[in-house]
Amino acid sequence: MTEHALHQQLDQMITGYWSSQAIYAAAKLGIADLLTEGPQTAEQLAVATETHAGALYRVLRALASVGIFAENQQQEFTLTPMAEYLRSDVPGSKRALAMMSGDEQFQCWSEIMYSVQTGKTSFDKVFGQPIFEYLSQHPDKGQIFDKAMTGIHGRETDEILQAYDFSGIETLVDVGGGNGSNLIHILQKYPDMQGILFDLPHVVERAQPHIEQAGVDDRCEMVGGNFFESVPANADTWFMRHIIHDWDDEKSLTILKNCHAVMPEGSKLLIVESVIPAGNDPFAGKFLDLVMLMIPGGKERTTDEYRALFDQAGFELVRIIPTESELSIIEFVKK
Repeated sequence: MTEHALHQQLDQMITGYWSSQAIYAAAKLGIADLLTEGPQTAEQLAVATETHAGALYRVLRALASVGIFAENQQQEFTLTPMAEYLRSDVPGSKRALAMMSGDEQFQCWSEIMYSVQTGKTSFDKVFGQPIFEYLSQHPDKGQIFDKAMTGIHGRETDEILQAYDFSGIETLVDVGGGNGSNLIHILQKYPDMQGILFDLPHVVERAQPHIEQAGVDDRCEMVGGNFFESVPANADTWFMRHIIHDWDDEKSLTILKNCHAVMPEGSKLLIVESVIPAGNDPFAGKFLDLVMLMIPGGKERTTDEYRALFDQAGFELVRIIPTESELSIIEFVKK
C-alpha cells in the first residue's frame, strides 16, 4: 500500500464518526420513512421534520455521497438500497441501531479514556447508572434498544438455525431472551418444542405481544425474574445469546451457577457469542469487546477463557460450532 493510500485509509478511520452521526441524524428524523412516499426536496423534508432546510440538505447530500439516499437533478432525495434499511417498517431495519449508536453509545465512546484509565464503564459515568437500570427507567429507550437488538439479531437467528440442530429438545429456556425474537424463530421451526422466555419482568411484558403475534404463545411460557437470583427449571436445554458477554467473570459465574443449580446432570447449555480468535486478522468482536468495556461492563472472550469460566461453574465444553457470521454456538454440558 502506498503512503498516500495509508494516509487516506487512516483518515477514513479517524473521521468514521462523521458518517455514523450523519446516519444517526437521518434515522432520528425518520427521513427514510418519509421518502417511501416518493422523491422530496430538503425543503419538503425540513417542513415534515421541523428542521433547518439548508442544514438538512447538507446532511443528506453528504449521505448521498456514500450511497445512503440519492439526489436527482431536481435536488430531490430518494431512497437507495442501503437507505431502505433505515426505514422503520422493513425486516432487518437498522434505524433503531443507528439511533441507539448515535445517542447513548456515542456519548459513551466520547468517554473512552475514562474506561481505559479506570477499567470502569463510561456509561455509568455519563448517565449515572448501569445501562439496564437506565433502560428500565426510560421505556422509550428500552423500546429502541429492543428494536436495535432485533435489527442486529435477525440475520443471526437464521444463521444459528442453519448451524445447529435443535431437534430432540423438548423444552428450551431462553435466559435473558429479551423481546422473544430468537425463541419465536426456534419454536416456529421446531413445532414439537416447548419454550420458556425468561427475562426481567418489564422486558417480558414488552415481549408478550410479539409472542402472541407470532402464534407461539400456546407453546411459550413467559417468566419474569432476575438471572442473578435464579432461572427457570423443568427443561432439558438452556440457551443464552449475547448474555454472558454483558458481564464480568464474577457476575457471569453467578448466572452460570444459577443455571447449574436447576439443570439435570448431562443437560445442555448453549451459548451464542463472538469467540475472539488469536492473531491480527480483522474481527468485529474485538471492537464489540470495547462496547462491552464501556457500556455494560462485560467482555468478549477467547475459547480458553470460555472453557475456564464455565469449568468454574461446573460445565464441560463439548464443542464450538461456527455460524456464517462471526458468532459461534458454544455447547456445554453440566458435569
